Amino acid sequence: MSLNVFWFIPTHGDSRYLGTSRGARHINYDYLKQIAVAADTQGYDGVLLPTGRSCEDAWVVASSLIGATKNLKFLVAIRPGLSSPGLSLRMASTFDRLSNGRLLVNVVTGGDQGELEADGVFADHTERYEITDEFLRVWRAALSGEGGDKGYTFEGKHIQVKGAKTLYPPVQKPYPPLYFGGSSEPAHELAAEQVDVYLTWGEPPAAVAEKIADMRARAARHGRTLRFGIRLHVIVRETNEAAWKAADELISHLDDDIIAKAQASFAKMDSVGQQRMAALHGGKRDRLEVSPNLWAGVGLVRGGAGTALVGDPETVAARMHEYAALGIDTFIMSGYPHLEESYRFAELVFPLIGKTLPGAGESSSITGPFGEIMANNIVPISRPTGDEHTRVQAQSQS
Repeated sequence: MSLNVFWFIPTHGDSRYLGTSRGARHINYDYLKQIAVAADTQGYDGVLLPTGRSCEDAWVVASSLIGATKNLKFLVAIRPGLSSPGLSLRMASTFDRLSNGRLLVNVVTGGDQGELEADGVFADHTERYEITDEFLRVWRAALSGEGGDKGYTFEGKHIQVKGAKTLYPPVQKPYPPLYFGGSSEPAHELAAEQVDVYLTWGEPPAAVAEKIADMRARAARHGRTLRFGIRLHVIVRETNEAAWKAADELISHLDDDIIAKAQASFAKMDSVGQQRMAALHGGKRDRLEVSPNLWAGVGLVRGGAGTALVGDPETVAARMHEYAALGIDTFIMSGYPHLEESYRFAELVFPLIGKTLPGAGESSSITGPFGEIMANNIVPISRPTGDEHTRVQAQSQS
């Protein structure tokens, strides 16, 4: 299975440590562009941009990065209930056209009632999924050209449109792929019928396998098939010992009061996925390794994706292959701070999961040595990649 690997654009902030201003970084366009360009030049397939009131606007940021990148795809959120289907489909079509087919759409219903109400959305959990269902029916139909010249007409419980269409169709047909994550019953049913890629947060493999089996069965009842992705943080170092030390350092400035406040805030949300994340650790520091090399320390204070793969390159790659064996083909990764960790993860793990770093192993396209010249005229020795890397590691451990 060919793996798609995405990185993350931290529009809600970045730091060396969680829960403190120590090591924090000022988020501005230059920094976000650095991360996007780094991901693009290292060969990541795309980047995810978060959404919500704690973030800079995902569409504005992603649009600003089109010209700074060449191949990178952008996974950008639409929020049913916050915008109309007509406005949203025009935004998607324009972005897809201007980026020459580099848009991926993340469907987010929202799970924080306080945030939603501040944005003017007072629908409860069930109603939000009803709105999302109707929204996507209109969005998909209009971009697909249903209704022809007259456009698409729809009369739903929450959404009504007459003659919905776009005069500027997207590059990707019939529309940019739809990604979606949700753990509740209505979320699963919605995804089975209407989206292209079902996303899960980083739960233990057994829980992910159960979700995938359920989603496959539901999709089959609709005569459809789904692809699957997973959202994870990663802490990879040259050795397992160094990786676990880095994990401890990431939360070294957290105090129990901050953790308690964060967990209390999460408890007010009606997101089933968030509840499942919180249940992995229960807000306790003493049970953070919830599955081999799957660490829930990030979730002590961060909402949404709260787990990280921790280990040396071979260990992280092995855990990724375990998820891939379940059916996961897209990994959306991140690490703190995001600029440096994008390089570290690519350099250490890409060769082990079948992704080639730009320039590596392509001597015909390289005009000079791959690495720094030593003592003015000594060329660096070639480093192993892919299967050769695994062979060298095995020899060194024998």
